[in-house]
This record gives sequence, C-alpha cells and structure tokens, in this order.
Amino acid sequence: MKYFATITVIGRDKTGVIARITGFLFEQKANIEALEEQVTRGQFSMTLQASWKPADLDAPAIRAGLDGLAQALGMEVKFRFTDPARRQRFALMVTKEPHCLQALLAACRSRRLKADPALVIGNRPDLQPLAHEAGLPFVLVPWEDRAQAEGKALRLLEDAGIDFVVLARFMKILSPNFVWRHKNKIINIHPSLLPSFPGPQAYRQAYETGVKIVGVTAHFVSMHLDEGPIIAQGAFRVRPGMTLKGIVAAGQKLEAQVLVKAVRLYLSKKLDVYWGLVKEV
Repeated sequence: MKYFATITVIGRDKTGVIARITGFLFEQKANIEALEEQVTRGQFSMTLQASWKPADLDAPAIRAGLDGLAQALGMEVKFRFTDPARRQRFALMVTKEPHCLQALLAACRSRRLKADPALVIGNRPDLQPLAHEAGLPFVLVPWEDRAQAEGKALRLLEDAGIDFVVLARFMKILSPNFVWRHKNKIINIHPSLLPSFPGPQAYRQAYETGVKIVGVTAHFVSMHLDEGPIIAQGAFRVRPGMTLKGIVAAGQKLEAQVLVKAVRLYLSKKLDVYWGLVKEV
C-alpha cells in the first residue's frame, strides 16, 4: 500500500525550483512517480506526483515544509493527497447548451460513469435548473474579467475537493494559469475532428468547406486552444442536401456520446499522456 499526492508549483520562473522541491521530497522519503514542468512567458509551472510507504509518511511535516518553500520561493505550492481507489469527484463547467451536461448526468445515474458529480460552474445561468434538478450545486461565475473568474473557479474546485473537470460545452478559453493547476485533468469536447477546424464555429466551417465527414473530438485541455492530447473521436457522414442545422443537430448528439466515452476512458486509469499524445496502457 502507498499514499499518493499531487503537488503543483506555479510562479515567476527562477533558478533551482525543481531542485528545491524534489530535494525536500527526497528528505521526506517520497518516491517521485511523475514530474512535468513548463515555462510559459516567464511563468514556471510544475505538476509532480509523489508516493510514500505508510511508515515513511509524515503529512504535517510535508505540508509545513512545502509551505515554507512556497514562502521562500515566492511561489504557490499546493499539496493534495490522492487515493487511486477512491471514487473520483468531478466538476462540470457549462455555458448554455444542455446536451453534454444531460448526457453526463444520465451516465452517472445509470452508473455507466463510476464517479460523483459534485459541482456545476456556469458562466451563464441557463443550466442552473438542470443542475438543481440533479441535486447539484450551481455557481454562476461571470467571465467578463477572466483572471477574476478563474480565481473564483479555482477556489470553488479546491473547496469541493474536485479530482477532475469536464467542460460540457463551456464556451470560454481557460488560461495557462488555470490549466496547469489541473494538468491532464480537464476534459473538453470540440465539434470537429481535430486538428481540423479549431476554434469557434467549427460546424459552420465544415459546412462551408463541403467536407463529407464531420466529427467531434474529446481531448485534454492544454496551453494551446484545441490542441490538447486527444482521448476519443467520433464522426458521421454528411448526407446530400444536409443543412447546417442538421449537421449541428447530428453533431451535438455525437458530442454527448463521445464526451461520456472520454470520461469513462479517463476513469479506467488506462490512459497515459506521453509527449502530448494519449496512449491506452
């Protein structure tokens, strides 16, 4: 038996951060399972997975030591235990389209998804009745000021003990500052077969270019818009005379199916992200 924890470090880039954090964890008899770091426009971000044998774990000393390092480095250092055997808690982020939220909630009720939805965050109030009908708290977070909105959303996720996030047709772009705090734990659905037609109006682009196959892509959110590691895809043929409205309707039905499939794959713990690619292990 092992105890697992996730540690995130975010702040202005400076020399020696990785050495300071990993050196401290070595002193605390931790085994580093995985480490990923990146510098984006001067911001250093690191996500680290560590484990301990039960006899070696001194949680208060680890928390105190990491708090001290955060202060010394002038950076944010978060430490959270993760239990691989525990049912995952997830948050849904939405705007106004209900089909993906409905499909995920139905999959949870039918136990096709073995995880617990714990929170719905919306940048518009449209889907509040649907969340409340499912017995879930709904928090309206206006997105006019992205930094302020993301700060509030991050606090909500932390307070709710969220393990991963699903963007159920959430129509706002998340910053690197947000994404790095939940690296490879934010799942999005995009209405095209990426890398074709990134960004908004993907169905319209497909319709106007006359493609014969239209699809959708579930992927992990990364620093770059609609370029994150692909988890699952689905497609349908465009019939002769099919209108844009018909394409959108068929696409939305497929979005819900593929997003549920992607969350099931994520929960299976058989996905590994390696050099920007998702591999089933």
